Amino acid sequence: MKTTIKILALLFITISFTACSKDEDGFETTTGIENTVTINGLESEILALVNIHRESLGLTRVSVLTPAYSEASGHTDYMISQGKISHDNFNERSRKLMTTASAKIILENVGAGYNTAESLMKAWLNSELHRKNIEDPSVQFMGVSAKQNTNGSNFYTQIFIGR
Repeated sequence: MKTTIKILALLFITISFTACSKDEDGFETTTGIENTVTINGLESEILALVNIHRESLGLTRVSVLTPAYSEASGHTDYMISQGKISHDNFNERSRKLMTTASAKIILENVGAGYNTAESLMKAWLNSELHRKNIEDPSVQFMGVSAKQNTNGSNFYTQIFIGR
């Protein structure tokens, strides 16, 4: 219980220090140096948890980047249409991001079925490859997409960018 309270307090503090404002539709807008992206509450929680984890390791925070978010969102839609998680067309997403975001490094995590940002992050951090992507010191930006299919199952795509 004490651990949960500490995590929630840390999450609240982290979210409080990012530039966020609620729109009428209940979504949050996160403003970065180069862009403005509207992300939903679950996406915002994932971003906060990634940054809490990175900071606990002495790594820099990542911020949302519009092209990475757009590619993540499109891939989440694709996975929902296919009914499964995949890294299909990753090379195509990478080529686009090299052009639109001047990306030199592109890393991707996907997932499905997790109901909370905490459970998703726990699964990613328990997977060596997913954790390496989250902890890569060469990345500065992230796009994260969380959407539900018609059955109410969540699908996720997380794309990291390094320049």
